[in-house]
Amino acid sequence: MSRSSPFYTAEHEAFRAAVRRFVAREITPNVEAWENQASFPRELYRQAAELGLLGLGFPEAYGGNDGDLFMTIIAAQELARCGGGGVLASLLSHTIGCPPIVNVGSEALKRKVLPPVMRGEKISALGITEPSGGSDVANLKTTALRDGDHYVVNGSKTFITSGIRADFYTVAVRTGGPGPAGVSLLLIEKGMPGFTQTPLSKMGWLCSDTATLHFDDVRVPVDNLVGTENQGFKAIMQNFNRERIFLAAGANGFAQVCLDETLAWAKQREMFGGKLIDQQVTRHKLADMAMRIEATQAMLETLAWRVEQGDAPVGEICLLKNQATQTMAFCANEAVQMHGGAGFIRGVTVERIYREVKVNAIGGGAEEVMRDLAARQLGFHA
Repeated sequence: MSRSSPFYTAEHEAFRAAVRRFVAREITPNVEAWENQASFPRELYRQAAELGLLGLGFPEAYGGNDGDLFMTIIAAQELARCGGGGVLASLLSHTIGCPPIVNVGSEALKRKVLPPVMRGEKISALGITEPSGGSDVANLKTTALRDGDHYVVNGSKTFITSGIRADFYTVAVRTGGPGPAGVSLLLIEKGMPGFTQTPLSKMGWLCSDTATLHFDDVRVPVDNLVGTENQGFKAIMQNFNRERIFLAAGANGFAQVCLDETLAWAKQREMFGGKLIDQQVTRHKLADMAMRIEATQAMLETLAWRVEQGDAPVGEICLLKNQATQTMAFCANEAVQMHGGAGFIRGVTVERIYREVKVNAIGGGAEEVMRDLAARQLGFHA
């Protein structure tokens, strides 16, 4: 989506071109093979780091490059051109795992975690969701009891992106009483005794490793406390605006891929003595897809601009996330329909995107939760 816009500078467009070349060369030709392997090469992290993708929005002092939200939108939408959301999810899992460390972590933790992650040498993940409850973060049950200079952690997390391959896990635990006031964040590292993982098989995002994490008397040094004890809930909430803008950008990027793939298919598909594109119903469907994509992109860029100006439009960003995931759902559905039988075959890009619709409508805040939060933020109550 490199159309003329007041939000993008020459620097933005140069970055877009570089990412587009990288995706076309290193990712798109390999996505289906990676999906079948349920993984992708770890070397891709290093390659993405060299391009500046991993450091976007992170402090230069720790290897980042302080890119603005429009760089993040470009990254999400150019990566989406590969047609495989699992690549984005795992390659960029540090964008949810590392922000609490940046925002509230000690200097020692920042130096330990951020530089190797920014270089693509280590992988970061976030552990919040539990088997007993997803969006209800305030009522998590994993416990961390203080024992001298360690916390002893017991419990589990599930649906964790990069859950198998990550080296660093930013994990929400209960160190105090019930509710949000008793939540803390700990950095738990791969290989700590008592920490095990179980891989999960999924409908989509097949090349993204997803796991359930198990903590059985895991002893975590007190120095691995991220921020202040019992203040973890605030740190978790801090990154949601940026995460949801990224998710919305990616979803609209996948919607655009559906439009592009369907337009190309309609121009070459023979039907009723002509091309599929010759049918008025086809052109109308394509127009409806474009209408939704353009509206979502306008909302996305306007809200990103507001955030860059220091605003915090939480309610509107929740609505944006829903707008984007519903646009993706509409476009994926129409794309598969217009591909006909070919749209039902594994290996076809629109089929893969169609299977990934639901995870976008759930991850980062389910659509129902987004509506309720937006309603509260916008004053829609008695």
